[in-house]
Amino acid sequence: MRRAPRSSFPAGRRAVTRTISDAPLGGTVRRTVLPSGLRVLTEAIPAMRSVSFGIWVGVGSRDETGGQGGAAHFLEHLLFKGTHKRSALDISSEIEAVGGETNAFTTKEYTCYYARVLDEDLPLAIDVMCDAVADSILEPADVETERGVILEEIAMHDDEPGDEVHDLFARAIYGDHPLGRLISGTEETVTPMTRRQIQGFYRRRYTPPNIVIAAAGNLDHTAVVKLVRQALRGTPLDADPAAPAPRRSATPAVRVRPRGTLVEPKETEQAHVILGCPGIDRVDDRRFALGVLNNVLGGGMSSRLFQEIRERRGLAYSVYSYASQYADSGVFAVYAGCAPGKVDEVLQLTRAELHRVATDGLTETEVARGKGMSKGSFVLGLEDTGSRMSRLAKGELLYGDLMSVDQLLARVDAVTVDEVNGLAAELLARPMSLAVVGPFGASDFAD
Repeated sequence: MRRAPRSSFPAGRRAVTRTISDAPLGGTVRRTVLPSGLRVLTEAIPAMRSVSFGIWVGVGSRDETGGQGGAAHFLEHLLFKGTHKRSALDISSEIEAVGGETNAFTTKEYTCYYARVLDEDLPLAIDVMCDAVADSILEPADVETERGVILEEIAMHDDEPGDEVHDLFARAIYGDHPLGRLISGTEETVTPMTRRQIQGFYRRRYTPPNIVIAAAGNLDHTAVVKLVRQALRGTPLDADPAAPAPRRSATPAVRVRPRGTLVEPKETEQAHVILGCPGIDRVDDRRFALGVLNNVLGGGMSSRLFQEIRERRGLAYSVYSYASQYADSGVFAVYAGCAPGKVDEVLQLTRAELHRVATDGLTETEVARGKGMSKGSFVLGLEDTGSRMSRLAKGELLYGDLMSVDQLLARVDAVTVDEVNGLAAELLARPMSLAVVGPFGASDFAD
């Protein structure tokens, strides 16, 4: 039986709306802060016939205690299992009946629930998604069902060494810090987790100040805000006045482990290795230079590592570098998948290239190419409503600001050769940690 609705958003407090941008390369972006502290951002793109709608919660696996490992991910599964208004079948069938799609994902710092529908079906998507996120029942039977599903997901992940090595590397860098733990949790943490624990995590963490709602496509901002307020009326997210939560603090910085090696012995046909070091955090001004450095070093088929290890020597099918950034930390790493007998040579070549770039730097031509790659991938990534919706939410939730397309391109253009080479000299000279999944023992990498 549905609970009696509470009063709507408190009288005397009005939503505050402003236009963020109206640039030629993008649609009109507007932002409204509701009295409860919940934020709504939209990008109106009249040329589109679809809309992507997302509910982003500033809570991820790093917000769990050790005994809660996997709670955020467990909750993500459960919120589609039924509310006071809808069953799990209702939630999926109502969206699929209009040709739409829904999904969700959990990261270490946030969780997202989203739908993509035709523009005319946006009111339905808003009602369904807000209902699922705000008013889930978390039935005991559903908890047990999803526990089994998640345990199967964990087992499947263990059968994918190319994925497993990334988790192993995170543990090599962060140890038992939440950033070093599995987003899914482990069999040991998920099996005993109770409904009460998940419910407590849900109600403590899923509060209006921690939530950003974003939508992009053929829409009207005022209409979206009105529909959101209607959908949340009478739910736990119809809350007392509050200010939006600030973005996650960058201090104190996460303490990382000294250089180390972790090996997961596994009889695989291919060895999976990651060599890397602590990087920079998400809001570091050098992140644009890091993007350029990453592109040139291992970000594409023209990159130094790809050319040296795959094209010239044929030692690996897949080799690339990447940077992961969090509010207060980050990593920079190189991945390679190769025959077990070629691991030593691949690691030697990788270390040599990292040393060469740290010592000699990149050329002006390489930096120009890296900047072009950054700008092109960014703009081409905005060709659909889903990516535009994600940009709105991440700008608000992770950065506390939304740069326009022109501003971002200008920041990349402003990167200098000296800036990239200065970062390379600092970053690539740091002690390197190693993670390996394959037919080895720890003693095989003692040196």
